[in-house]
Amino acid sequence: METVTIWWVMLCVLACLNMGAWLVSAMVFQRQKSSIPPAVYKIRRWLLWLSFIYVAGCGFRSIFPMSDVPRIGVVDSWLTRIIVGRSVATIAELCFIAQCALILNAVGKSMKVNFVILVSQLLVPIIFVAELCSWYATLTTNYAGAVIEESLWAFSGVLLVASAAVLWPQVSDKLRKILTTGIFLGICYVAFMVFVDVPMYYARMQMDLALGREYLSLSQGVFDVMHQMTITTDWGLWREEIPWMTLYFSVAVWGSIALSHIPLTLHQPIERKYGRMQGVFARNIY
Repeated sequence: METVTIWWVMLCVLACLNMGAWLVSAMVFQRQKSSIPPAVYKIRRWLLWLSFIYVAGCGFRSIFPMSDVPRIGVVDSWLTRIIVGRSVATIAELCFIAQCALILNAVGKSMKVNFVILVSQLLVPIIFVAELCSWYATLTTNYAGAVIEESLWAFSGVLLVASAAVLWPQVSDKLRKILTTGIFLGICYVAFMVFVDVPMYYARMQMDLALGREYLSLSQGVFDVMHQMTITTDWGLWREEIPWMTLYFSVAVWGSIALSHIPLTLHQPIERKYGRMQGVFARNIY
């Protein structure tokens, strides 16, 4: 069995396990429903369903792996269209960043940390622009759009790490441990984007420029992405895609599922200092 085929089978298994993990997460949430304060329940319900969309989207892309600009895929199916995969990715990624924004907004308001509130308001617009750049790269096959897209994702990672660092001195020891883990993972993510992902797309862009490649117009690109791409398990074509896709469909998915539990385990209405609180930050923080 070819290496790429083995990788694809592993992704399919991972997609099933991830959906199972989300179902367990949902059942835990349902069992604890009666003990969750209304403000916490509302946020956790949103986080849970945003997570479902992200997990389902990543599951679809695991079963039908595609690389947008090169127009390659692994599975020969009527669903193997770049326009389908890119649309699913766009919705899923916006849901993931919405999870992050929702949590930061609640935390920032409850602790009255203006920087965190500002970051929560910026995250979704930044990633929306990143998605537009991704669509530009996908339609025109110009990697410049991918370079900007991935740079914006890296910048969002920096903002998330900075927000966690700002909150770190103001919270309890219990929350500090979680924030420390988040900061570490965030730094790893930013490092991967800066030293691996962005340079990969930049190198491809430079190669295309050196070869004098002609890009598609937007109208040509729309027609192109609606048709089936090249189905291949050639290692040379997939070699650079496998690392980021594997991390994307594993670690990122687990993070999304974990985010749906943060308000329950860390946040409760604060009556001691703020009465009936607008936010949902934990009593044990203080």
